[in-house]
Amino acid sequence: MLVRLLYVSRSSTELADDIESILGSSRKNNPPIGITGILCHGGGIYLQAIEGSRDTVNALFCKIMRDPRHHDVVLLHYEEITERRFGGWTMGQVNLDKVNTSIVLKYSARPELDPYAVSGKVSLALLEELMASACIIGRA
Repeated sequence: MLVRLLYVSRSSTELADDIESILGSSRKNNPPIGITGILCHGGGIYLQAIEGSRDTVNALFCKIMRDPRHHDVVLLHYEEITERRFGGWTMGQVNLDKVNTSIVLKYSARPELDPYAVSGKVSLALLEELMASACIIGRA
């Protein structure tokens, strides 16, 4: 059974210091365990969707909650799925600081995204818009 999990967290350090480390680990470790997804970052926040088998996604989320690079980890959305939305990425990347503010304003009260203030469905809709508008980089 496939699932999709969406969470938000705050960076414990300077975001730029951890992005390459997180993406490098994800792109190396995810293919053998069947995880795909997308990581959005900006303004000290991570917004990440991960997809895969229920056991694998749950284990990875538990690992993320213990990761010292993250704090204030909040589960936004969790669902069983019939197919992946982010299957083309071992871990796609979006720098939210470089996204056109009109895209963010479509889903937020302010031009800076705050996933803590919106529903998981709204955050997932934003990810789909980012995918449709080719904002995701790092197809691997």
